Amino acid sequence: MWLTNSSIGRKVIMSVTGVSLILFLTFHACMNIVAIFDVFGKTGGEHYNWVCEMLGTNWYALVGTAALAVLVVLHFVYALILTLQNKKARGSNKYAVTDRPAKVEWESQNMFVIGLIVVLGLCLHLFNFWWNMMAAELMGAPAIEATDGYRYMCETFGNPVFLIIYLVWFAALWFHLNHGMWSAMQTLGWNGKTWFCRWKCIGQIYTTIIILMFVAVALVFNFCA
Repeated sequence: MWLTNSSIGRKVIMSVTGVSLILFLTFHACMNIVAIFDVFGKTGGEHYNWVCEMLGTNWYALVGTAALAVLVVLHFVYALILTLQNKKARGSNKYAVTDRPAKVEWESQNMFVIGLIVVLGLCLHLFNFWWNMMAAELMGAPAIEATDGYRYMCETFGNPVFLIIYLVWFAALWFHLNHGMWSAMQTLGWNGKTWFCRWKCIGQIYTTIIILMFVAVALVFNFCA
């Protein structure tokens, strides 16, 4: 099957899963912004925790989590396959040039390393939140404790070590998304001379807004919550 056996097919899978994950991050960022209104409104997390409770371990949240896990695994596995494939194709020539090629972005040359940082940050994030919330509720933890996302935000981002780690993660995520979005559009065929530049601009603006939303939540909870 060309979708899994050919280089182009693998890039298509990478692109589709990548765009899907960007859409999820958009939802996640918008959901987190609710917590900022709770901080300044001094509601004790009433509205954000309502969102957490609405999701919780309901069937649609479980289905969405399973689908998200599949997307992440596919994206990472095919990124690994393409990276190894590219190294194999270069062969002995991979050591011939040490300088970065002209007009090639830094993130393009270091996409796999940045992606690895993103995955490690994701593991930490899952431990700090998903494990204490959805997983805990599935294992029988009290519903109120499992859906108290506001408290977990206060504990996580109130810790200066975690704050720094998350900010580094957000920076790596920005580089990854910034390159990945326009690269996905190029792979999917929207790479004309006009739209190539437009997609790069749209991608930079869109991903910057998403990451700034995450950064704002972390900083607000560190300084104000």
